[in-house]
Amino acid sequence: MNILLLGSGGREHALAASITLSPHCTQLFVAPGNAGTAKLAINLAINLLDFEKIAEACLKNQIKMVVAGSELPLVKGIKDYFLAKPELAHILIVGADSRGAALEGSKHFAKIFMQKYGIPTAAYQSFTLETLQNGIDYLSTQPLPIVLKADGLAEGKGVIIAQTLAEAEKSLVEMLQNEQFGAASQKVVIEQFLDGIELSVFVLTNGVEYKILPTAKDYKRIGVGDTGLNTGGMGAISPVPFANEVFMQKVETQVIKPTILGLQTEGIPYYGFIFFGLISVQGEPYVIEYNVRMGDPETQAILPRIQSDFVALLLANFNHQLHDFELLIDERTAATVVLVSGGYPEDYQKNKLITGTELVADSLVFEAGTTKLGEQTFTNGGRVLAITSFGKNKNEALALCYKNAETIHFEAKYFRPDIGFDL
Repeated sequence: MNILLLGSGGREHALAASITLSPHCTQLFVAPGNAGTAKLAINLAINLLDFEKIAEACLKNQIKMVVAGSELPLVKGIKDYFLAKPELAHILIVGADSRGAALEGSKHFAKIFMQKYGIPTAAYQSFTLETLQNGIDYLSTQPLPIVLKADGLAEGKGVIIAQTLAEAEKSLVEMLQNEQFGAASQKVVIEQFLDGIELSVFVLTNGVEYKILPTAKDYKRIGVGDTGLNTGGMGAISPVPFANEVFMQKVETQVIKPTILGLQTEGIPYYGFIFFGLISVQGEPYVIEYNVRMGDPETQAILPRIQSDFVALLLANFNHQLHDFELLIDERTAATVVLVSGGYPEDYQKNKLITGTELVADSLVFEAGTTKLGEQTFTNGGRVLAITSFGKNKNEALALCYKNAETIHFEAKYFRPDIGFDL
């Protein structure tokens, strides 16, 4: 079958690599893609939110399955759009409709959902510009530090952990009154700070069955020791050592099953991935956030560990055959280190020549913010490349990542030298 993948980052390059290994895939198209996906598929210069052009491309190229790498088209309703048109309704969409995608598209909705279905999460209250003073009053009653989250999509950057009351009040004003994160912060969720260690758990589900994928831990902060600004992700480790059988049993019982039941009870059909952003507090799992797609850069660490046919897994989900699907996982540890442009996540320059990728040995290179001009590849984003390596343990895998990171060159290259430091 012909498959269309939506997105342009390192996650999409990793997805493209897994999809094209499958005998079920005749031809892969990626919209809009990057220089990495162009090596595996046909890139289509289509905006992720131009549903009309995406639909035209599907009909023209006889697409049978659309895989949403990015959350944007899901939150904006691409599945609803396809289901409403008879000529498109037969196309399998790996991803939620707009109601299901609200789990990621609205932090407020997600918190209400978790509270309703008894899913462990931090205590919270939500505020808008009209209730700004109520929010300031609420902050004065809460212990510090405290977390402020933009309700809508903010590219992973709409979270403030305020250490002082003055900082919290200033942040709330910035988000609501000055729209620090644009429309995403027209509503702000203020929630209790949970002290623990984070991890990501992913499932593929059809709303009844589910298959738990390998665990991962990503590193969002730009600086060593998890300091500095939030980014889209600086690296990842899979599996997570502390996510043992006992912990994962708690996750399944307390988080995954109630989420699936909640979707059924709400009458929300769901065919796709659910990413549970979790924190372990003294061995107990709490949900920090839902995402309705695979994570980035966790995907670059997880997918290379999946040895089963990835497209066959997606088809088994649509055919309600997940229970019979044997998911084979490489037992080795995978580590991913992201190379970013200098200045990221704030101002950074593009169009810097990338060299040395052909010298990388015994590792995978997934391209993210890249573009091809002639025979040369240039930077085209903040997160440029991700290097994934295997090892008997995280130290062995990371050593190989860092060795290969040194062979790649572009102006003002930066990567975190301490991925996995807290494991």
